[in-house]
Amino acid sequence: MTKLRVVLAGCGGICRAWLKPMADFADAEIVGLVDLSPESAAKVKAEFGLTTAAVGTDLKAMLKATRPDIVFDCTIPGAHAAVTLAALRHGCHVLGEKPMAESMADARKMVAAAAKAERLYAVIQNRRYCEAIHRARALIQGGGIGGLTTLNADFYIGAHFGGFRDVMPHVLLLDMAIHTFDQARLLSGADPVAVYAHDWNPAGSWYRHGASAVAIFEMSNGIVFTYRGSWCAEGLNTSWECDWRAVGSRGSVRWDGADGLSGEAVAKDEGFIRPQQSLALPEQPPMPLTGHAGIIREFLDCVRHGGTPQTVASDNIKSLAMVHAAIASAERHRRIQIRNSK
Repeated sequence: MTKLRVVLAGCGGICRAWLKPMADFADAEIVGLVDLSPESAAKVKAEFGLTTAAVGTDLKAMLKATRPDIVFDCTIPGAHAAVTLAALRHGCHVLGEKPMAESMADARKMVAAAAKAERLYAVIQNRRYCEAIHRARALIQGGGIGGLTTLNADFYIGAHFGGFRDVMPHVLLLDMAIHTFDQARLLSGADPVAVYAHDWNPAGSWYRHGASAVAIFEMSNGIVFTYRGSWCAEGLNTSWECDWRAVGSRGSVRWDGADGLSGEAVAKDEGFIRPQQSLALPEQPPMPLTGHAGIIREFLDCVRHGGTPQTVASDNIKSLAMVHAAIASAERHRRIQIRNSK
């Protein structure tokens, strides 16, 4: 089998989450490493034993020299549009880090360019490749709690990154909330309609801008999704996948973002507080691969055999639209309608 040739752009810390599973995929190989810092690229090359991979600082030159099938985009958010568009112009498929772009205008250009080039462009949304979220989704959408009306997510982590995040505007909404918003779409089966949001930088924050946020989303099917989060919350941290509560017309589900999942529904239609009964947890087949390994494996298979990754950019742009609408609402202090995420 001919190996798929991959160039990785961006050799910062996040690329290690991509390269570790790649070591187990015999049908693909890293042929090039690109970074503005040649020292960073050389360090990654040595660390992962990529002895035959070329190293460079110029993506376009690397694409011409190595003629890859795929580009992995692990650059900072501000570089995603340029990297993706350059890769697509060279006929490459692209799997990129989240968020897709720093503006909806750039995101639309990227989705359109992928369609024109007839190449796959997907985004790393590794929460979708987690067995626990699919168990929670099955319990929420399985009918036991009736029709879903409300979905709430809490995210509280004290994360000391250093680097570009410390100075990013709207850092929580732009760099992290995309995960939660995409999870909300998966759990609810609904898409965004409008949002009212507020973000701020609490006293004691080690970020420069917007480390905390709240948002209320109106979703399709009359569902309301609420988000409360902070990246400078010390103590009693939630999981990175959030604490969730889903409220339906007949019951509720709680999920802690890990293995804690429970549900209750009305047992009898009588009494001031209706008697409740626990819901049986759904059985889900185990996923062969999870996290980054799951999405990268699916992407490679789709490139080789056809098909569409579940995080294809033409769908993921709806999750990105939630991010940029929330930021617009926070800046303008008003409700923002999400008219056309595409």
